[in-house]
Amino acid sequence: MDLVVMILAGGGGTRFWPLSTEEKPKQFLKLFGDRSLLQESFDRICDLIPHQQILVLTNLAFIDLVREQLPEIPPENIIGEPILRDTAAAVCLGTVLSHKRFGNSIIATLTADHIIEPIDAFHKTLLSAARMAHESETLYTFGIQPTYPATGYGYLELGTKVADDEGIEHFQLVSFKEKPDRETASHYVDEGRFYWNSGMFVWTTKTIIREIETHIPNHLRAISEAVRFEHTPQWASALKKAFESLEPISIDYAVMEKAQEVRCIVSKFSWIDVGSWQALKDLLPHDDAGNCCRGQALIQDAKGNLVFCENPKEAVMLIGVKDLIVVRVGQRTLIAHKDRSEEIKKLVQIMRNNSY
Repeated sequence: MDLVVMILAGGGGTRFWPLSTEEKPKQFLKLFGDRSLLQESFDRICDLIPHQQILVLTNLAFIDLVREQLPEIPPENIIGEPILRDTAAAVCLGTVLSHKRFGNSIIATLTADHIIEPIDAFHKTLLSAARMAHESETLYTFGIQPTYPATGYGYLELGTKVADDEGIEHFQLVSFKEKPDRETASHYVDEGRFYWNSGMFVWTTKTIIREIETHIPNHLRAISEAVRFEHTPQWASALKKAFESLEPISIDYAVMEKAQEVRCIVSKFSWIDVGSWQALKDLLPHDDAGNCCRGQALIQDAKGNLVFCENPKEAVMLIGVKDLIVVRVGQRTLIAHKDRSEEIKKLVQIMRNNSY
């Protein structure tokens, strides 16, 4: 199977402030061991394909960090986006470069901030999607069975089952649903046919180029023109000019929600999107009151709180509070209600605009 893997690693990780910073966002952090989230993303797929068929799309400012953390990947496969224009631009750039280098391959588009276990189940699911994406020439996305009514994820509405590949189920996708309110999310979970949108995709180069040309033709036109200058002195300026002409939009909104033929593969592996502090609640030790902690937490009459200290010897005291996120990193402190963690991104932007 002629498989190429594209890892998207250009995000700023603002919802993970104060641990994630502009200089070193969350994908480069070692949260649970001696490997960063980016390195763990590489580890999951490095045995499937040759390293020269792994591309990393990142912010131009992070190229050195990626090279430092992933020395196994050829330097020319670490591609810096000169301006952040969301995932549609990153996917288009990676696709055009992949087509130039590898022809009409199967591309798995993954991200650098997921925790997935076990790896064997992930491999089985990924390869099943790759085979079917090649045979059917359709776009594939990975659906995750919801374990609670999450409001921070988009949802996928499943339709007719179209295949069963040794226990891996494939469905026609009916629709994408935006991040819902809690009542709607609870309805989705109760319905049983709505799955979390993982943000991972599989398609052939030919198929995704066709869809990009249909729905966001300026992306394909501008980036294809820039790629003509790869390996020349004009490459950096040509790519910057191309990105300046693009509107910021995600690949979900730009292509996936508009495409006529999209399929969803139901994932059997455990999946956690480390998109916000709430995601860590399943990964840190819990007490009987539902408090989860890293660091020395002294707790009295408190429940459902998350405490994270960069220095595990640092102490935090909680008395009579519930459902809080408390984070201590150096001279920075975050205190937020767990249901409002999505607002951290907005506050970080205000902070940066005012040079705090």
